[in-house]
Amino acid sequence: MGGPALCQNTTAVYHPRKPTDSQLYLLLLNHFDQFERIYDERFAKKYGFYRPVISDVVRAYLKCGDLKQGFARVRCPDCHYEYLLAFSCRGRWFCPSCHAKKVVQFGEVLRENILYPVPHRQYVFSIPIILRKFFLYNRDLLSKLATSAANSLLIFFRIALGLEDSICGAVMTIQTFGDYARWHPHIHSIVADGLFRRSGVFYVMPKMNITPMAELFRANVLSMLKEEGLIDETFVTMIMQWRHTSGFSVDNSVCIARDDDKGITSLAQYIIRSPFSINKITYNDDSGMVVYRSKMTHGKNKKNFSISTAEEFIAAITQHIPDKNLQLVRYFGWYLNRMRGERLKQEIEERDENKNDEIEIIDVSEYKPRKIPPPTWRECIKKVWEVDPLKCPHCTGEMKIISFINERPVIRKILEHLNLWIGEPKQRPPPAWAGLEQLVRKPQSPAAEQSVQHELFDDGWPGFENQYITYD
Repeated sequence: MGGPALCQNTTAVYHPRKPTDSQLYLLLLNHFDQFERIYDERFAKKYGFYRPVISDVVRAYLKCGDLKQGFARVRCPDCHYEYLLAFSCRGRWFCPSCHAKKVVQFGEVLRENILYPVPHRQYVFSIPIILRKFFLYNRDLLSKLATSAANSLLIFFRIALGLEDSICGAVMTIQTFGDYARWHPHIHSIVADGLFRRSGVFYVMPKMNITPMAELFRANVLSMLKEEGLIDETFVTMIMQWRHTSGFSVDNSVCIARDDDKGITSLAQYIIRSPFSINKITYNDDSGMVVYRSKMTHGKNKKNFSISTAEEFIAAITQHIPDKNLQLVRYFGWYLNRMRGERLKQEIEERDENKNDEIEIIDVSEYKPRKIPPPTWRECIKKVWEVDPLKCPHCTGEMKIISFINERPVIRKILEHLNLWIGEPKQRPPPAWAGLEQLVRKPQSPAAEQSVQHELFDDGWPGFENQYITYD
């Protein structure tokens, strides 16, 4: 998307980003070809067969923001100041810049166009580790996982409120990542905290113990996997004998008030966040190793970062790239596209006259969500960086996009004239770290692991040794 910089008068000025300076770009440029060559041998057993969509998305990302791939000319009509804006790859769930734009747009659209002015909660549905591999090897199951969560919500809400013909409202996102970008399929959702009647009256959920919802979710998921032929009755019986809900969990601790627009926007952006953070990546070009930091601590040594080879890190983050036909955002009930269309076509003829002193009732029958277009590129830049990319830094006039350049000969001619043509970056050969890799991947003891880490810090990670933190 780009970012701000400061000019001489300390006013924030937009400057197009430089993707080639990114740690993610450098490690993919140097190691992605090698990753593709060794995938079947080293990673197929852990992650399944190689999906062609990975190559498509990664190679598009390596061209994102590259002026040699085409650009728009942005010019001020008053003082004739001009800059070139490179085309983006529009990659979802991988390219940090393009996905950041999607996050901003999603938060705006959800708040203005989709959600109704009623209380909402975030519901998080998780499954045990023993079942996660099924969803890795068969991505179609992810959609059914979301449906299982939605069905569990609806049944629990209807029983709690005693409204059999009512409708829930939920927006769910399928997240496949946990800390350190590990494979961890689960559902994040923004749920209207109650039920809608078709008349437009909303019944707010009272405070309830949601343990039965986790049991419903467990039953729905196990039934679905059994129907798919992936587990049998013996497996189901084994899991049902585990304590509590056997690794299935539902959390609804985050509540958003009906008038909290800022809270809704933040939560909407959170549930479609990127599988990994580019700010947590530290890549060492000489050793070919990657350090990925985290706020959470893991393992006996309570370390707050992981160390891996570049190929191992690429394998981990690319598994979260969705298949081309898989939609990770799902709408259910009152927020379903079809139902929103029906409400626009017909006026509500009936009003619910049922009153219950113990249940709060909100009449939203007259509420009409605003129909605003998704934020433009300019609006997204202003929200993220608080700087206007179309405000001239010299005369503060309104700049305009005057042309789009996508023909290779013309692109090269313009860039060479402006001294912006840079040859293709050279990829360095893979480093000879085979022996070091074995020590990092399979340490013989905690002492050996610590020794390897100190060698990394002393040899190629100046100033990083203080990131290894031990907690009491």
